[in-house]
Amino acid sequence: MKILGTGVDLVEVPRFEETIKRRGSRFLHRIFTSAEIQYAKAHKTMTQHLAVRFAAKEAVVKALGAPKGLGLKWHDLEIAHGPSGQPKARFRGSMRRFSGFAIHLSLTHTHQYAIATALALCP
Repeated sequence: MKILGTGVDLVEVPRFEETIKRRGSRFLHRIFTSAEIQYAKAHKTMTQHLAVRFAAKEAVVKALGAPKGLGLKWHDLEIAHGPSGQPKARFRGSMRRFSGFAIHLSLTHTHQYAIATALALCP
């Protein structure tokens, strides 16, 4: 497989938390799938888990070289976990055209920051 691109994104968790408070559940459901929201709510640090998923979505889009404005919908890119716990990207709807690409993700977060890197490989 050939490397298509890499992406990285950093989210300030307190700022992201303020955005959630200000915009509410409509914002959450526009950005995240029900499974992502449910996963985050199961953790004490819900905002950190949502922030790192948002960073991962940004990193994946950057790695794919998919510029904004192509009609991509954030909830059509789901950040989930594989059998051994590794993060993985799932594509559907407006993002389905990227489902043939292999995406490798690395995520980390603290109370202050959420960081994600993505590597996209061509089929």
